[in-house]
Amino acid sequence: MPNHKNEFNILVIEDNNGDFALVEEFLLEQIETLKLVRAKNYEEARAIFLRKEFQFDIVLLDLSLPDKTGIPLIRDIVEMSLSAPVIVLTGYADFDFGVRSLSLGVSDYILKEELTSTSLYRSIVYNLERKKITSALGESEKRYSELFHLSPLPMFVFEAETLGFLDVNDAFIKHYGYTKEEILTMNLRQIRPPKDVPIFEQALFDDSRNQMDTSFGTYRHLKKNGEIIQVDIQSNFVDYKGKNAKVTIASDITERLNYIKAIESQNEKLREISWMQSHVVRAPLARIMGLIQIFKDESSAAEEKETALDYILLSANELDDVIKEITNKTKIAEDDDPTLGHENPGA
Repeated sequence: MPNHKNEFNILVIEDNNGDFALVEEFLLEQIETLKLVRAKNYEEARAIFLRKEFQFDIVLLDLSLPDKTGIPLIRDIVEMSLSAPVIVLTGYADFDFGVRSLSLGVSDYILKEELTSTSLYRSIVYNLERKKITSALGESEKRYSELFHLSPLPMFVFEAETLGFLDVNDAFIKHYGYTKEEILTMNLRQIRPPKDVPIFEQALFDDSRNQMDTSFGTYRHLKKNGEIIQVDIQSNFVDYKGKNAKVTIASDITERLNYIKAIESQNEKLREISWMQSHVVRAPLARIMGLIQIFKDESSAAEEKETALDYILLSANELDDVIKEITNKTKIAEDDDPTLGHENPGA
């Protein structure tokens, strides 16, 4: 009784009637719904592929056809079969040739003398499942590539052992100023200010010692033009084309940090201004207020009032100097912080 109830579309390229009949019998033993197409030589197979009437799941290929054989036959059939796995059926037990045929894109290599319904069915199912997995991996790699290369943030992949760059996206090239060819000859140390390299290497060592798959932090990077930027780093281990690597997002936060620094400086000046207003201004103002009482007292002599006026003038000049100093500090604070004294561009 057939093991597989799904429909199979299979192309058998075989010139020998007896071998074709045996293959057909084996397939019918295992597959309930079978659409079998036969080509007796290479030209017939080529015509079938060109007509595009069928989307074949599997191609079974005999290597000894009347009009083409061996390696040239494999190359052409693999190319024309597109995504359909090609299983070679041959009467020649040549191990080296079998290995070479697999390297040319053949999915499996079976000797006709060892062929059974079970071995043929197993090979078909195995190669179809492998095709599904390969397709899924291909889609996954495509999605990764799109996310990586279309990201607006600079991203790069580096080899964990050598620290050499393996790939960078367009945003990285644009932001750092290197060409892709240049950066792929470099390593991570070369985009660090020289005195920061020991700190960077220590961070890598700590990640390795603590077996951290994900690492993050703020570091300084060096652009091609010599500009030093502050970047927020997030890295994860990945398998990149068989290499142990890390994919990294590098967000430039230089402007943000400079803005915070300016705000902190401005706040410090405002605190100083506040202290001056509450302490330095109070002294001459208190003296003026005390001296005014002399003029209110009718018993005060003219000489005493004259002296009081001199002190009032002295205190007024002192108060004027303090106000000028406060005004100057306020202007400096406004110059340090672009949000002071200006309209909000986002309002």
